[in-house]
Amino acid sequence: MDSVPVVDISSPSAISVEALDRACRDHGFFLLEGHGLDEMIQRTWVQARRFFTAGPGVTEPIRRDADNHLGYFDRELTKRVRDHKEVFDFIDPRCSRSELNRWPDLPGFRADLSEFFDRMAELAVRTVSLVHSALSLATGVADAHAGHRDTSTIRLNHYTIGDPVPADQRSGLEDLGPVALGHHTDPGVLTLLIQDDTGGLQALDRSGEWIDVPPRPGTIVINLGDVMQVWTNDCYRAAVHRVTPMTTTDRYSIPLFFNPSSDTVVEPIAELVDDRPHYRPFTWREFIKGRMDDNFADYGADDIQISDFLIATS
Repeated sequence: MDSVPVVDISSPSAISVEALDRACRDHGFFLLEGHGLDEMIQRTWVQARRFFTAGPGVTEPIRRDADNHLGYFDRELTKRVRDHKEVFDFIDPRCSRSELNRWPDLPGFRADLSEFFDRMAELAVRTVSLVHSALSLATGVADAHAGHRDTSTIRLNHYTIGDPVPADQRSGLEDLGPVALGHHTDPGVLTLLIQDDTGGLQALDRSGEWIDVPPRPGTIVINLGDVMQVWTNDCYRAAVHRVTPMTTTDRYSIPLFFNPSSDTVVEPIAELVDDRPHYRPFTWREFIKGRMDDNFADYGADDIQISDFLIATS
């Protein structure tokens, strides 16, 4: 646990911010406490378990398709292999695109999850500000490098023991991966994750060692995304993480993927570039589209990565 520091978001100490800075440079993970969301989180757990145990009569009418990445899905890919999980995705219920959301026919579900989005989005703004303070960014620079709830997504994850797809529907599907969720980075600014007490989440540090991010009651897991790594010109690290297979019990987790606005041009922050920028500019819109498409189906090529935008050195 020492390598994954805990920060009290209600009153972060200088020592804890220094520990956050070290963790962000090494593996990109830290934990938040003092967030005041425990009661709401418990209600959200109830709704998540209710949804995933409701059966196909509830999940099939809202199944994801190639045109709309929201709703239910049980055959997502990570790096072209199939995950051991089923998911439900939704975007900001208040945003202009909210009609894309596909809500299950479960009384109270939409209301509880909408409140969860509001509170987690508020916490995400505070968390990005905390990271900015660790980087000592000036106010104007920090304000120009924030996340936006309108482009962010919440996901309910259910990691199953074995294959989440019924046996009679597996013909022609990609093989399951060797772990429950293969190693990857999240594309956005940062991710806020609540996880149950099952365990299995691991992070890769700069030395190449996998370290556990075990459940700790009352905390929310934070991991940095690709955009933060580009903004900091590789000073901070997008968290490479995976989930080990479930062998004795299933696992639930709920991330908020906090992303920049659609038209954001992602490039290193000038104040954090010591020698030269490591990345050429790219738009968030093109980057996230490539990532979502690759998660839905195997198009015969590796998914898009920030390494695709590295500037070659002579």
